[in-house]
Amino acid sequence: MRDLKGRIGSVASSEKITGAMKMISSAKMHKADMALRRVRPFRDQIQRTINHLISADAEYSSPLTEARPVKRRAVVLLSSDEGLCGAFNMNLFKRTLELINRGREEAGNSVMFVVYPVGKKASQFARKLVGKGVEIAVVDYMTAKSSGEEIARFTSELTRDFLAGKIDEIEVVYTHYKSASKQLLATRKLLPISAGDLVTGEKVERNKPYLFEPDVNTIYNEVLPLYVLANMQEAISSNRVSEQAARVMAMQSANDNAKELLDDLQLEYNKLRQQSITSELLDIAGGQGAQD
Repeated sequence: MRDLKGRIGSVASSEKITGAMKMISSAKMHKADMALRRVRPFRDQIQRTINHLISADAEYSSPLTEARPVKRRAVVLLSSDEGLCGAFNMNLFKRTLELINRGREEAGNSVMFVVYPVGKKASQFARKLVGKGVEIAVVDYMTAKSSGEEIARFTSELTRDFLAGKIDEIEVVYTHYKSASKQLLATRKLLPISAGDLVTGEKVERNKPYLFEPDVNTIYNEVLPLYVLANMQEAISSNRVSEQAARVMAMQSANDNAKELLDDLQLEYNKLRQQSITSELLDIAGGQGAQD
């Protein structure tokens, strides 16, 4: 009974810890969700500007939209810095492996994959990928909690490498946040920007006249880098909210399991205690009978 009582105390302590961690993660999730909501209006405004530019009767072009034969393919793998978030990181790692394997099946060994891990868990996983056809590009200042300035710097460096021909294609593997109970694995093509991505969004009425100063092509080439940055910011922000949502669900599951185990242990303890009391009563009754 003493060992069982110790287990009950241990499980009760675990229940309190998981409950507290769930509350903390819930608060962090709401904070990250607010940050994601602040990012989306910026991206929507960039999209509207692009829609107006595309609707204009003018010629425009940008090196950021030019597709070329893919020899070096970059994969930005987003993850968390901490654990205790269920299968959140493992699902991202599996998606990355699927992406690499599918790329090898389509292009053979002619394509070199360059993995950019963001987050401690991604860095640990990326070490296992080093080998034939896979390189790891470590960016020391990028973590799962990087600031907006660091994200802008990272995106600028990726864009510069793409323009210089060091990388031919860039994709981001992350978890898209739908709701607190639903998060979806996603792969977003960052560069080159496809025409299909640019025309998405609200339709612009072509009968409305717009004057562009300077010319359309100049504005187009100024806006596209902001479009790339907005996509990266949205992916990272969405991944952060999804991480906290996954941690809330994991802690809720752990807390429920602890409560269920605690009830079972308490029931077992009560049975043993009742047996002990019954045995003592029988001993007392037996002793009284012997005296009589």
